[in-house]
Amino acid sequence: MHESSSRWTISRRALLAGMGTAVADPVKLPEKVRVAIIGLEGHTGEITGQLKQLPDVEIVAICDEDAKAVERFARHPQLAAAHRYSDYRRLLDSEKLDVAAVCNNNGARAAAILACLDRKLHVIAEKPLSINRPDLERIKKTVARQNVKLGMLLGMRYEPCYRALRQIVESGEIGEVAQISSQKSYKLGAREDWYTHRETYGSTILWIGIHMIDLMRFTSGREFTHASSFMGHVGFPELGAMENTTVSGFRLDNRGTASLHMDYYRPETAPTHGDDRLRLAGTKGVAEYMDATGGVTLITTKSKLTTISGLPPAGSVFVDFLENVYNGKPATLPLADIYRVCEITLAANDAAFSGKIVPIV
Repeated sequence: MHESSSRWTISRRALLAGMGTAVADPVKLPEKVRVAIIGLEGHTGEITGQLKQLPDVEIVAICDEDAKAVERFARHPQLAAAHRYSDYRRLLDSEKLDVAAVCNNNGARAAAILACLDRKLHVIAEKPLSINRPDLERIKKTVARQNVKLGMLLGMRYEPCYRALRQIVESGEIGEVAQISSQKSYKLGAREDWYTHRETYGSTILWIGIHMIDLMRFTSGREFTHASSFMGHVGFPELGAMENTTVSGFRLDNRGTASLHMDYYRPETAPTHGDDRLRLAGTKGVAEYMDATGGVTLITTKSKLTTISGLPPAGSVFVDFLENVYNGKPATLPLADIYRVCEITLAANDAAFSGKIVPIV
């Protein structure tokens, strides 16, 4: 589940608040860490799903403008004692915190991140950090000035299938990656109101495209230099400003190419909410992952098509962030990658609205 939709067997918020993962060995931190969750619109399960593994972490406060959503979210057994707020500014004025997890709507996110950074809090935020370049630059400058850590909830980078693709490329088995093809296809479901307005949603490229743009870079080891895009809205007038079909093309640093197509046309009869795919074609072979099969396949100039077994273990973006902040471990998602994927995604978004090829600087 990599994208929010509120028409599920149970609500998305309730699911993410209560979901758990297989508990890995506990991660010890050198001190107690007090965390606030600001906004319940994004992938809050990336935070709450790891609490059993993090005995030194306490969620001390949760905030959302929707009081009923806060009450439902607080049913999570480890959130019962958390203070509840409807205004994050009041929360920040009232609570003693170490880390803020910012998961409000896309348009309001940058302001909340900046408010937390101004208080010298470490921040892990939903993606994208902002829906415009000026706010992204303000975030960069404030992080540097305040000397704090910033993370982003790109949890897909930690999934076994994509870690396996990265290992295949690093091994040299498929040679130099020259062409990348990727897909995100989701069920539409019932969307909350903020999806339907440009000022709170941004765009579909900004909201879900950033996941796959990050994965294309992460797995291939290639850099993106130029972007072009189209976005559209066909059918489903209730979506307002929310695009339900997009395509983006990218030039790679070795003059190779990459493409990403996304849609919200996956039928309700489909067995899963999403259908993600990623194919890496190189000078010696091809590696591919498809949600539909659940497998990573590899074919090279020296081997027939095989399905890879023994995938790397899954990780956690939240655990990784805290280990970096408090235990000094290298981040699997370093700050430079966070900024770069935001810049590339903004370039792809700009290209869709301008109709031009946009250099990625």
